[in-house]
Amino acid sequence: MIVSERTTEKGLLVTVCDPETLGETYESGDISLTVTEEFYGGEEVTEDAVVDSLSRATIANIVGTEAVELAIEHGYVDEANVLELESTLHAQVLRLA
Repeated sequence: MIVSERTTEKGLLVTVCDPETLGETYESGDISLTVTEEFYGGEEVTEDAVVDSLSRATIANIVGTEAVELAIEHGYVDEANVLELESTLHAQVLRLA
């Protein structure tokens, strides 16, 4: 999986995506999501590194079946809040202090 971390005024923004989703656009009804290199590009890392990044995230954007399922498995995302966009999954996390 590919992970990026950015410090923002709202806290740590983490993006995670499955490698094959990078550069793709997914649509469902009125929703369109383009997985750009600019926003989702980063380092290819292990599952443990993804879980570590998500544990510290204030905001997270997650794209890809593998990445979203990992976030669900570790309790960062509720499966009921996952969007299905064509052949992939998308989830967002916002931690309120």
